Amino acid sequence: MKLITAIIKPFLLDDVRQALTEAGVSGVTATEVKGYGRQKGHSEIYRGAEYVVELLPKVKLEIVIGDAHCQTAIDTILKAAHTGKIGDGKVFVQDLESVVRIRTGELGEDAV
Repeated sequence: MKLITAIIKPFLLDDVRQALTEAGVSGVTATEVKGYGRQKGHSEIYRGAEYVVELLPKVKLEIVIGDAHCQTAIDTILKAAHTGKIGDGKVFVQDLESVVRIRTGELGEDAV
């Protein structure tokens, strides 16, 4: 099993979630986060005063998926979240040792 963590632009959340659902992904956890990478933030003017926004709003998606479907999920995220502009985000993939469904005690892919 794999844990896919994707950092995407907030306005793309619905498009990515819908694309993942159509690709057969059964569950996604989404968290609102802030951060920066190569974007390094930006300046904004509010009521005549300029201020620097160093941490930009992003959405972190976490998906636990079987090895057989991992590449499909990654490709789906890449396609749905791509704008071609700086700040599109990143996708991280990690091996997942174990999963347990709390309600039933099921283990591994049965728990997903």
